[in-house]
Amino acid sequence: MSKRAKQNITNRHCTARVTQRQKIYDAECSGLYVSLSPTAPPTFSLKYTCPITKQRGTHRLGIYRKAEDGQPAHDVAYWRVEANSVKRQLARGEDISVKTRRAQDQQAKQMTTVSQLIDLRIAWCAEEITVRRHTEAGVILKTKPRFRAHAEMARHLERFVRPRLGPMIAKEVSNDDIAQLQADILAGTLIIKKGKTSKKDSVSSARHMRKAVSGLFNWAAEAGRKYVSASPCINLPPLPREEPRKRKLTTDEIRTLWHGLDRPDITVDRRICLAIKFALVSMLRSVELLHIHRDELVHDLNSAKPLVMIPEERVKAGREIHQPLSDLAVEIAKEAMGNHQWMFTGRWEGEPLNRKAMACALRGNRTKRNGKVLVRSVGLCEQLGIAPFTPHDLRRTAASLLGSLKVPRSIISMCLDHTVQKDEHGDVSPVTGKHYDQDPRVKEKREALQKLADEIRRIISEPANMNKTEAAVRRAA
Repeated sequence: MSKRAKQNITNRHCTARVTQRQKIYDAECSGLYVSLSPTAPPTFSLKYTCPITKQRGTHRLGIYRKAEDGQPAHDVAYWRVEANSVKRQLARGEDISVKTRRAQDQQAKQMTTVSQLIDLRIAWCAEEITVRRHTEAGVILKTKPRFRAHAEMARHLERFVRPRLGPMIAKEVSNDDIAQLQADILAGTLIIKKGKTSKKDSVSSARHMRKAVSGLFNWAAEAGRKYVSASPCINLPPLPREEPRKRKLTTDEIRTLWHGLDRPDITVDRRICLAIKFALVSMLRSVELLHIHRDELVHDLNSAKPLVMIPEERVKAGREIHQPLSDLAVEIAKEAMGNHQWMFTGRWEGEPLNRKAMACALRGNRTKRNGKVLVRSVGLCEQLGIAPFTPHDLRRTAASLLGSLKVPRSIISMCLDHTVQKDEHGDVSPVTGKHYDQDPRVKEKREALQKLADEIRRIISEPANMNKTEAAVRRAA
């Protein structure tokens, strides 16, 4: 590229046809020059010295443009004025390169799509961070994901938000778009996969979507990101009331289930059958019990007081659970674990059962292709003639059994790892259990869980055709 001597840049220079690239430096405005090319419009730039770093730099001003369609001309005189304005900023000690980069970054952010925003959000939430943990042995450093439930959040964004809003520019999404997405989920018309739509009247799905997309846009609007100016998740139509689940197994169903899990003709893997039994007697959640490792047994199964410690990464409330094991739970655990490292070993020796193994076994599996069922396995509920239920319903069943045994609800709450809000002495401040009272109440929980085991043993020992009167007489005896 050749360099000419300084001369006054004129509009004729910018409109004349050129055969090679060249620069013309302006004699009237020091540092201003125009780049001419046979394949690009004339471009004005300013050479300057940064007042902070004292380094030479180049600031791009813009391109030459004639006045047309009511738009003002960006001719030589216009860019001289702009160049002098930049020089005044430099004289005040401003670093225009930083301002330019920020403007470019913000312009790029303004074109970010919702799909790109979802990728950034998931990566940020899944990033490993180091946290300090105060233990009895002192302060230890521990790595964990920035957002504990990031996998569940990512699943809702991928399932509900990306298919509909993914191609849209994030800043252009309005609350009407979110409201329509919510309405389509409730109506069962949202296409979440090829040939598959959302479940009709699923208030739970709509609630999960709203929580995930609200977190996405609130995160995007935070200072330092500013992908959007404000979250569109405001003034949305209220969701229908979500009816609480009340399914619990009756004593006859408990008896049928327990003996049915031992039947030789049951096609479900024995380890899954044992996990279902263990869920009932331990009152733990699926992901908490299915991934129990031998290292998490604080006291061995052969000890007088066996105890399992569930780490906070697998607990819904994000805190450790110290769950004592009753004699019935120990009996099940010994058969399930054997010599393996996991209490419930999966298909491969080096991994535990999948967190959905019990749910799939209870309801059965259906393999579909193009909307047609290719393979269907009969679930345990259908095989045993029991009304459908989920693994979580076993926790409700166990809690109801303890309630029938007059166990205080505060103890039942601790066995379920719920926050105790009221005991026999009155209301309990939430901060007390979260930050101050750190005792795991192992003794009280052990007594309650052993009562539960004894009650289950009594139920499964009764004949199947015994009526309520005969059962009451037998209990009294």
